[in-house]
Amino acid sequence: MDGGVRTEDLGRLAPVVLGALVRRYGHFDLAEDAVQEALVAAARQWPEEGRPADPKAWLVRVASRRLVDALRASDARARREARDLELTPPDRRLAPAADDATSEDDDTLTLLLLCCHESLSSASQVALTLRAVGGLTTKEIAAAFLVPETTMGQRIARAKAAIVKAGATFALPPEHQLGPRVEAVLKALYLVFNEGYLASAGPELHRRDLTAEAIRLAREVRRLRPDDPEAAGLLALMLLTEARRPARLADGALVPLDEQDRSLWDRAGIAEGVALVEETLARSAGLGPYQLQAAIAAVHDEAASWADTDWTQILALYDLLDAVAPNPVASLNRAVAVAEVHGPSAALALLDALVDDERIVGHHRMHAVRAFVLERAGDVAGAAEAYGEAIRRATSEVERSHLRSRLARLRS
Repeated sequence: MDGGVRTEDLGRLAPVVLGALVRRYGHFDLAEDAVQEALVAAARQWPEEGRPADPKAWLVRVASRRLVDALRASDARARREARDLELTPPDRRLAPAADDATSEDDDTLTLLLLCCHESLSSASQVALTLRAVGGLTTKEIAAAFLVPETTMGQRIARAKAAIVKAGATFALPPEHQLGPRVEAVLKALYLVFNEGYLASAGPELHRRDLTAEAIRLAREVRRLRPDDPEAAGLLALMLLTEARRPARLADGALVPLDEQDRSLWDRAGIAEGVALVEETLARSAGLGPYQLQAAIAAVHDEAASWADTDWTQILALYDLLDAVAPNPVASLNRAVAVAEVHGPSAALALLDALVDDERIVGHHRMHAVRAFVLERAGDVAGAAEAYGEAIRRATSEVERSHLRSRLARLRS
């Protein structure tokens, strides 16, 4: 965006502005629409008129006006309908929520917890969080959940309506409600981070605004719940994964983990992540999925090279993860570890077992992993076919280009 206005700046400000509006006025559903209108106005006006000295205040002011206008229009319509039907109109006063003293610095975390209200299903909590706090589009969220875009749009709409119906207030929930909400918050932040680290579509591989915001909020959740091992595990996983980002692109091309220049990795981030892993593993009676994934990431990050990686330990951790929280993406990663430890034939047997899993069979990564394993097995024709299918299904331009280069190298 020209005129000193960057898209990632608006994306970073969106949940902050939404939190401010919901805290002041309530009306979560209408507030989100007002924020989106303010962002559109900023994208149109700032390049021509210049970036305001306080972008957040500008957005809050414009969004507040849009929200007040919407509420007044809604009130007027409701009163007309009530008059026609001789009913008492609803009370839609433009009053701030009762907890208006909440610090604006904490608005995004409070908004995050509001999105995970107990009236919503787990899937709806995560979807609404990704939309309101992560700023992801419905298409991006659908890709993260591996469901059709229309299905996800309906889920988000129902979640907004449920929040309004439940009369949820903009405040930190009481302690007895905090635990279940935090579990949903962690899942949402995990998906926000993943979308930022590997964008599901578009010309860019990374969305650093999303990964930075996910890490910031993960730190806030850990501050709120310092004894929650999964909160620490998720933060560790993010830090250990983000530490590799400087080596993931070379001249605009994706560099896979086995080919990365590990001297470019962020050693400070790795050290912090490893320390968190060691701390949580020592304190936890049982291991959760984020702790296990963080432990896997730590083994990768501490290895001097792909060949020097302790694949036996990684496979053991994947076995534990499969027992604790089985999911098809982890199964794909486990297949790579199996290929390194037991050979490609054993890995192909695992991949064959996933062909009936509708959550992953149509995803490009399924075919990309199969191509990788077939290439290791020396099956050039099979690998080429799998790479071709992965290219057809990939939605990220950077990933598609990488897969094409792997296919070209295979055929050379």
